[in-house]
Amino acid sequence: MDSHAGMITFYAKQLKLPCFSKYQTVAREAEQNGWGYADFLLRIMKNEVAHRQENQRRLKMQQAKFPVIKTLDEFDFKNVPHVDPAVIWQLADCQYIQQKEGIVFCGNPGTGKTHLATALGLKACEKGLRVRFYTAAGLVNDLLEAQQNHTLSKLEQQLNKLNLLILDELSYLTFARSSAELLFQILSSRNERGSVIITTNLEFSRWTEIFGDPMLTAAIVDRMTHRSHIIDTNGPSYRLRQRIAATGQFGGETPDNNVEDQEI
Repeated sequence: MDSHAGMITFYAKQLKLPCFSKYQTVAREAEQNGWGYADFLLRIMKNEVAHRQENQRRLKMQQAKFPVIKTLDEFDFKNVPHVDPAVIWQLADCQYIQQKEGIVFCGNPGTGKTHLATALGLKACEKGLRVRFYTAAGLVNDLLEAQQNHTLSKLEQQLNKLNLLILDELSYLTFARSSAELLFQILSSRNERGSVIITTNLEFSRWTEIFGDPMLTAAIVDRMTHRSHIIDTNGPSYRLRQRIAATGQFGGETPDNNVEDQEI
């Protein structure tokens, strides 16, 4: 079999089957376990499929541009008493994406909204779906730049091809009318055509603070609440508790709600 190693490596490269060139490891396993030819072929083909799936997962994660990788296994649901873990794990199967539904995580700062949005986006990547993570300000800046460079339609086409668009931190800025209209156009075009996850610190009644115009705000809220899962993450700030634990503030005691409310 060793005399054929060079040719097997050559043909594996030509056929773009990298795991086939590593057949010797599987061959030794086959000899030890008394496998037949079909068993050997099945194992090496399974290895090839697993290799391709892993490469696809890594590529999808790179294309998603997550700022930090966060998983559901790392999330502490005890910090968000209003969130049912079973609901989040059910969403992790990505059926909401197949059904073109959205998710809005709404709650005070530091309660894990971005973590949950990222973790669900990662689950979508693992299923081979097209995902892109933006902050709200980052997406608006890209839209404005594309508009100035006369490439807005190209960017809109790219966004429309996504299975899942994650829009983080829809909270901190008040957009100019032109910026709000561009963002509205993107959200409107995805209504019933593609999924969006939004994280925000503001309840819907305060979204006028972001978009300015009441009628435009009402239209955006209408689209984002239609066929969407609204998840309340209000609770004590996880980030503040981490800082307190790290610095030893308050003598290790849990701060009162007034202290937690100071986080911006």
